[in-house]
Amino acid sequence: MQRNWYIIYTKPKCEKKIAATFSKKKIENFLPINYKRRNSIWSSKLMYEPLFDSYIFVNIAETEIAKIKTVDGVVNLVYWKGEPATISENEIDLIREFTYKYQDIHLQKTFINPNEVLEVIKKPTYSMVGNLLNIKNTSVKVNLPSIGFTMMAEINSDFVMGKEIAFGNRELLLQS
Repeated sequence: MQRNWYIIYTKPKCEKKIAATFSKKKIENFLPINYKRRNSIWSSKLMYEPLFDSYIFVNIAETEIAKIKTVDGVVNLVYWKGEPATISENEIDLIREFTYKYQDIHLQKTFINPNEVLEVIKKPTYSMVGNLLNIKNTSVKVNLPSIGFTMMAEINSDFVMGKEIAFGNRELLLQS
C-alpha cells in the first residue's frame, strides 16, 4: 500500500486542533509553523502560526482518504486536475528544513511549471539546479512547485558573507 503526502484544506484557524486530532489517531501529519517576532513598545514576543493558512499535510494511503474527511474541521482535500493533490517527500523535507532554520517566512504565489528546471544562482562561479531559487544580499528564496508557493526568509547579516550555508542537501560558499 503506497502512501503519499496529501494536502488537506481546513476551516480557518483550525489547523493546530486538526493536526493534534490526526496525531491522536496515529495519522502522520505535518503542520509547518512560522515563527514571527512581534515588537511592541515594551517588549518583543515570538509568535507562532501556521505557515500555510488552512493547509495541513498528511501522509496516508489513498484508501484512507475517506477516514480523513470525517475529522471535524476538515473541509476537503486539495484537488488538482480532478485528482487529490500530492506533494513529494522532498518538498516536505524542504519545508521542514526551511521552517526549522528561518523565522519570519513570507509566502508568495508562483506560477511556475512543476516540470520546469530552474537555474539557481546568477554568479559566474556557481551553477546549481533545483528548488533553491535565489540567495541575494540577506534573503533566501525556495520554490515549492507542487503547491505553487515560494518561501522567502531573511538571513542574519553576520551569517552571510564568506561562510558556507547548507540547504536542501547542498552546500554553498557565499562570497561578496
